[in-house]
Amino acid sequence: MHVLDLLQSDDLGLTLLWGEASLLGQEVSGVTATDLEDPGRFLGPGELVLSGLVWWAEGDLAKADHFVSALARAGATALFAGEETHGRVPDELVASCRAHRVPIVAVPARTSFRAVTEAVYLRQWGDLSRRPNRIFALPENVRAELSRLLEGGAEPAELLDRACAHLGKVACYLLTASGRTVARTPSAPPMSARRAAAARGGVSLRIEADSSPYDAWQLHVPEADAAPPRVLHEIAEVIAQYRDGLGRAGVAARSAGRELVRVLSGEAEPAALEEALTAAGLPPTGPYRVLVATSGEALAEVLEHLEGVPWAAGGPVAVLSEESGTAVDHVAALRSLWPLLRACGGPDADLRLGAGARAAGPEELRSSLTQARFALTAADEEGPVRGVEQLDTLAELLSGVPPEVRGVFGARTLGALGDGMLRGTLEVFLANNCSWARTAEALHLHVNTVHYRIERVEVLTGRDLSRLDHKLDLYAALRCG
Repeated sequence: MHVLDLLQSDDLGLTLLWGEASLLGQEVSGVTATDLEDPGRFLGPGELVLSGLVWWAEGDLAKADHFVSALARAGATALFAGEETHGRVPDELVASCRAHRVPIVAVPARTSFRAVTEAVYLRQWGDLSRRPNRIFALPENVRAELSRLLEGGAEPAELLDRACAHLGKVACYLLTASGRTVARTPSAPPMSARRAAAARGGVSLRIEADSSPYDAWQLHVPEADAAPPRVLHEIAEVIAQYRDGLGRAGVAARSAGRELVRVLSGEAEPAALEEALTAAGLPPTGPYRVLVATSGEALAEVLEHLEGVPWAAGGPVAVLSEESGTAVDHVAALRSLWPLLRACGGPDADLRLGAGARAAGPEELRSSLTQARFALTAADEEGPVRGVEQLDTLAELLSGVPPEVRGVFGARTLGALGDGMLRGTLEVFLANNCSWARTAEALHLHVNTVHYRIERVEVLTGRDLSRLDHKLDLYAALRCG
């Protein structure tokens, strides 16, 4: 299946705006519809990209170049740009496609993106209309059954099973962007989150519903010829209806989570805290653990990976219920899952998580919240998930102090030394456990010179390096400076 095949279809009414013959002959591996300004992380090599250009701002060449360069880096075969939003495809976008050698095709307002998608998969899987033994759409009785199941509050696993039952033993998954399996058909083997997040090939259809980059759903069929495209689109629409209902049903749970966090952050009576815990679906007794993240959406999605673990969240704060005596380290589990969330957020997303110590009961929850907030400030690029238990060295402890505070302390304590030889001598002296001989050897100085410099350090800082507390002051200041 090539881009050129679609251009030759009179039914679609497509217009080639730019594209060399060699590029138009590239194999199309799949289709992704997107209106993100930077869709690169959601694309796979060889995909055809459909965009309604909602992100476009008139005359903004930089924005067009940013979008198209993301397509080029991902290895997209072509951009199919819809004319409906702006009445035309902007010249700036065509120029960017030419510069990045990405073919661009105009899709008229009368042609739906779904028609283009189906044309791709119909061409990929052969002319299904010549094979009367195949079912090309959901049978009416199946469609009616799914409607009844939706009205009755059926879960995704049942919906997926009934929607795919007439196709035989087809493996079909409902996955989130972070690789979490929401549901799968009985014939689909379990798939780990890492494997699911990295899945390539087959067919993946995005579930159109309001969601964040972290929990966006997709229907995934590993075998491309396992089901006709129209069937998969109709199944995706059913799941989208379920998702919309789930969003409405989740309002009460989110409200209870926010109320719990509000009570936890204030000075409420113990009875009010226990009532808030119960309303949020958590046991009235511990143990618990409080988590704080830079993104509430990412926090909720990563907690969904912890099967069977009760939790409640209010924005970026969550309370996790932990079973007494369990050996499961939930913080370690979250740490192992965090790269999947970071991949969804993209390279520029500030995605960190802090965990407080285990709270034996409700009375310790406020302490765990304070600890989690401190651990969050200590989290960084190298260790984006930090538990307060990790802060077991002075350097780790200081990493949780806000940079602005560390800077003031370092400047106040060491400012008179400057950045020259006195500061350097102090660093080496403390690193060698205040040994005059080893410091002199390390700096290639006479011992008397080391004595003179350290005496100057003591005079300028007002510290006595024969005292342990003063040594710690200067050591901490060096770590903060």
